[in-house]
Amino acid sequence: MSEISQTDTILEANNFIVLEKYVKSVQDGSYQTEAELEKELIADLCQQGYEYLNTVTTPESLLANLKKQMEVLNNVTFTASEWLRFLDEYLNKPSDSLIDCTRKLHDHFIYDFIFDDGHIQNIYLWDKKNIRRNKLQVINQMKQFGTSSNRYDVTLLVNGLPLVQIELKKRGVAIREAFNQVHRYSKESFNGENSLFKYLQLFIISNGTDTRYFANTTKRDKNSYEFTMNWALKNNDPINDLKDFTATFLSQQTLLNVLINYSVFDTNDTLLIMRPYQIAATERIIWKIRSAIASKIKSGPDTGGYIWHTTGSGKTLTSFKAARLATEMDEVDKVFFVVDRKDLDYQTMKEYQRFSPDSVNGSNSTAGLKRNIEKDDNKIVVTTIQKLNNFMNSESQHEIYQKQVVFIFDECHRSQFGKVQKRLRLKFKKYCQFGFTGTPILPDKYDASGKLIRKGNALGTDTTVSVFGHELHAYVLTDAIRDQKVLKFMVDYNDVRPQFKAIESEQDLTKLSAAENKKALLHPTRIAEISSYILEHFAQKTHRFSDKGFNAMFAVSSIDAAKAYYQELQKQQKYSDKPLKIATIFSYAANESQAAIGEIDDESFSPTDIADISSKEFLASCVSDYNRLFGTNFTINSKDFQNYYRNLAKRVKNRDVDLLIVVGMFLTGFDAPTLNTLFVDKNLRYHGLIQAFSRTNRIYDATKSFGNIVTFRDLEQATTDAIKLFGKTETAEILLERPYQDYMTGFTEAGEDQKGYMAVVQELQEKFPDPQAIIKESDKKEFISLFGQFLRLDNILQNYDDFMSLKALQELDILDKKAVESFKKRFHMDDVTLAELAQLSIPSVREIQDYRSTYNDIKSWYDNERRNKEDGHSKVDWDSVVFEVELLKSQEINLDYILELIFETNKKVSNKDVLVEEITRTIRASLGNRSKEDLIVDFIHKSDLDNFSDKSDIIEQFFVFAQHEQKREAEDLIRVEGLNEQCAKRYIQTSLKHGYASENGNDLNEALPKMSPLNPQYRTKKQIVFQKISSFVEKFKGIGGEL
Repeated sequence: MSEISQTDTILEANNFIVLEKYVKSVQDGSYQTEAELEKELIADLCQQGYEYLNTVTTPESLLANLKKQMEVLNNVTFTASEWLRFLDEYLNKPSDSLIDCTRKLHDHFIYDFIFDDGHIQNIYLWDKKNIRRNKLQVINQMKQFGTSSNRYDVTLLVNGLPLVQIELKKRGVAIREAFNQVHRYSKESFNGENSLFKYLQLFIISNGTDTRYFANTTKRDKNSYEFTMNWALKNNDPINDLKDFTATFLSQQTLLNVLINYSVFDTNDTLLIMRPYQIAATERIIWKIRSAIASKIKSGPDTGGYIWHTTGSGKTLTSFKAARLATEMDEVDKVFFVVDRKDLDYQTMKEYQRFSPDSVNGSNSTAGLKRNIEKDDNKIVVTTIQKLNNFMNSESQHEIYQKQVVFIFDECHRSQFGKVQKRLRLKFKKYCQFGFTGTPILPDKYDASGKLIRKGNALGTDTTVSVFGHELHAYVLTDAIRDQKVLKFMVDYNDVRPQFKAIESEQDLTKLSAAENKKALLHPTRIAEISSYILEHFAQKTHRFSDKGFNAMFAVSSIDAAKAYYQELQKQQKYSDKPLKIATIFSYAANESQAAIGEIDDESFSPTDIADISSKEFLASCVSDYNRLFGTNFTINSKDFQNYYRNLAKRVKNRDVDLLIVVGMFLTGFDAPTLNTLFVDKNLRYHGLIQAFSRTNRIYDATKSFGNIVTFRDLEQATTDAIKLFGKTETAEILLERPYQDYMTGFTEAGEDQKGYMAVVQELQEKFPDPQAIIKESDKKEFISLFGQFLRLDNILQNYDDFMSLKALQELDILDKKAVESFKKRFHMDDVTLAELAQLSIPSVREIQDYRSTYNDIKSWYDNERRNKEDGHSKVDWDSVVFEVELLKSQEINLDYILELIFETNKKVSNKDVLVEEITRTIRASLGNRSKEDLIVDFIHKSDLDNFSDKSDIIEQFFVFAQHEQKREAEDLIRVEGLNEQCAKRYIQTSLKHGYASENGNDLNEALPKMSPLNPQYRTKKQIVFQKISSFVEKFKGIGGEL
């Protein structure tokens, strides 16, 4: 391989670690094994100044090297006894978890150690100020034991501590397999007792042609593959190849900067490693502050600029890091983070405090803001535009006006920022200003001949550039979707109400605002039909097929609309067995002039200012409904209403609220990854449209494939205009999900043919008509791959109404004329369409159940037999296979459903053997309930099923039975294994609460029989007990009760 150029790294490294340009290496195209890839990586790292330690392959040699590096960094010498004591009391405590070790690196990296002669010295784990003093080393093929024996590919050490783990796969193998391997190691050996690998901060995975990094975190919603990231240039071009990634990201200065300056360990114990565009923006803000101060530019747009980062890309973390680094600059006296709404003031405070508890000052009043300004504490001042305005009005002379300050404005497209700038320029004499926005205010753009080539969204002369200065960095919607950091939108115009077609497709905003048209849009028949659609399709759109799934928001045009929909939805679901938990929120919005087309009206926290008495009374009644639903006690009085807002936000994020009806609140600045659907009956344009749509497209896991938008007005042109403007693209399709027919019949993407649902189903049925007959290993692999395709397509198609009607058709008795007519009416279908659908053959529920069961069987076989590749004779390469576990779980049936099925099936069958056969079929298709098969079958055999009065009775009696069995089996396990009863019960109860058993911490050790860890039988005993408790937890989790 010949490398064209690497000089850019050296030339630009002094200023930015995210480079403006980099000339990529030329690859020779020859085949590389995994071992060759590893060898070349180590050679490249050595060229970049890393020290290669080929003898460090065991925990003992790793510790010996760590001692040497700690001594060099701290200029000390440890005696053997001092070193053991240092490890035992600080650096490698057996009880320390991954979280404890990460907390040490970020917050407690200096330790006061008392040497044997009595003197005390600070021992540093690393030097955060002079990062060049930290020593970087590379080791490979390190072997470590846990619940299994693992051998790691390449590990990077910082001062002897393993902080970066690199897992490689040969070129052509799915990179997800490297990701899955990392998580296997995390479960099996990384976090074992006395493992230094608990210090790992960063994982890097690569198959040579695609290279990604991600943080080591215990948070289960943050360690899915969707949170991996490519390194990139300033223009967001990804750096994929391992050779180029090594030259850029793994250059010593860049890696140390990422680990030390561009990572955050928050108060929720989540490690966040910043993405390249976040780092690029932060670097350029700090550079601009330095250059403005050095150039003696005192104020105005030339002292700053704006950051155009799309909604959902993590602007809060970027702004925090920029503000935090600015406060650490000697030349800067005060840093202000300014938001334009009270709710964002609170939200930003909470977020900033989560990133770093002692770095922020907030206030509830202008007087509080003044106190924070006068504090000499090096903290970021978070405030609202209103409080800052009041301060400037009330303080004609203040020393802060003469000091060097930095303003960072959030959501800087809002109209208020243009107004406040004029006052800022008059008052503050030395300031730098920066704005963050996902939707800047842009002027119309013309070519040289004066022809309009791009319609802007500015209503007046003020634009984001004129107020804040030039764009410093952009990461727009198209970048985020390409990187899979946000999801595409699937926009469905629901036009099944013929009598309202004309008004729903009207594009003229003036006409839509006319009184008679407003009235037509609120027609009771239209409200009733739309409400009926939402209730009927809610479970489908939000994937509520199991206990999981998502929730939804409904954006409506006015308070009157919110009232009408809330009442109609509650009325229609009055007699439902499982009614949706519906909430609403709205408030007074001042009639202010807007700076941009489509700006969403800013609602205050003072609903008592609403002029219409009936609207206030209605809001009060909705809050009362909420109080009854959740046992709270909120009112619509100002401060109490703010608490209602905060509680509602929390419950939406936790999925406690199913459907939230809003007019303006929550459509901007609200982040809830569990929300996947937005119903729209509102005239959204430009900024308002993108902001509202973007509530749905936060990444979550594999089951959330795009943001679902169901609009009851024709927003097709408005969507295209907004996407073209804010996506910097000429084709809106790049941000929109494919049409239904593409997924059914197939399509071409990036030059490759992608099979459609019907082709996959046909192949599945032809190749594997009887899934129980799959015996050969090669057939198992082919089935896993094919059924995985089926699961992915099925998960996507669930969002399309046409697909759900096709599924419903499978249950329809075509000979029942009354049922057929009802079906046609329900799905708005004529005879021709019905006949066409009837020709399509898709698997029955029972067939899919059998396929799922076999898929689960093969996964269990693979986990048990193939994980450690002990069978060296296998000729089947499983590296390219990905098990779609998240998709399986997303369509899981829950335990209540299985118990209700027992109740229903018992009425239809003659004996328990037939019943057990039917129910075990269902259980085995469920990944989460397979471990409960014996428990459920035992319950069937020991119960008189005819005596149960209804479904709730059988559920109640099962839990009584299961809790009794749980207690008995726990006592047996403790007795047979000779465990410490009190400690074992505590450990098992904690594991049941978490839903899994963990070896982290000291709880398991305390439960074991008294035995020296040096005893050869100790490790064997511990593994046996851990496996038994893990199986016990799998069987009884979710059962409840005490041991």
